[in-house]
Amino acid sequence: MGRALVRKPDVFLFDEPLSNLDAKLRVDMRTEIKKLHQKLRTTIVYVTHDQIEAMTLSTRIAVINKGKLQQLDTPQNLYDHPNNLFVAGFIGSPSMNFFPGKLVKKDGSIFVDTNDFQVKIPDALSTPYKDMDGKNVIFGIRPENIHDPAFAPSNIKGETVSAKVDVTELMGNETLLYLVSGKNTFVGRVDPRSHLRVGHQTDVIFDMDKFHIFDGTTEEAIR
Repeated sequence: MGRALVRKPDVFLFDEPLSNLDAKLRVDMRTEIKKLHQKLRTTIVYVTHDQIEAMTLSTRIAVINKGKLQQLDTPQNLYDHPNNLFVAGFIGSPSMNFFPGKLVKKDGSIFVDTNDFQVKIPDALSTPYKDMDGKNVIFGIRPENIHDPAFAPSNIKGETVSAKVDVTELMGNETLLYLVSGKNTFVGRVDPRSHLRVGHQTDVIFDMDKFHIFDGTTEEAIR
């Protein structure tokens, strides 16, 4: 990298430059590369299989699967508005939870029914799904949008889902809960003060301001 930098090219191509480094050094080098880019203002084409590197270093990300471009966008838009199931699962760690189900219209509202639980789509966000009663879909929600009810934000449109705690990972600044609801397994990233432990039967809160719906056949996002 140093030899490339001193030549002052118009474009740099970095092909997984951090792949052989240990975890701590990778974090340090991510910061150094970011600082170099801010200083040099030279275009860098950076190839990586590590979505954390892509999210932290990039201004634009091209997500490619089997040689096909899935989405070209800013890191935040890839996270907030993935075009399809592959992009949604690739961006974010732990990755987005997916639940096969169908859309059900009931009493003028739209629900996602996974057979094990139903969640209501907020009325203000339901317009794209009004004419899709009975359609097979994949419901997606990120771990950080699943909350321990004792610490759920008060300003969200929450839906309650019953689940059993299967595994916990205490991370200090957060707790990862691996949950089971019927045939569905999923992950919640909850407040570190949570007292939920292995074997507990509990309700968790899905933040329905932050859900995703994908076509059950094409796996394309329905917005």
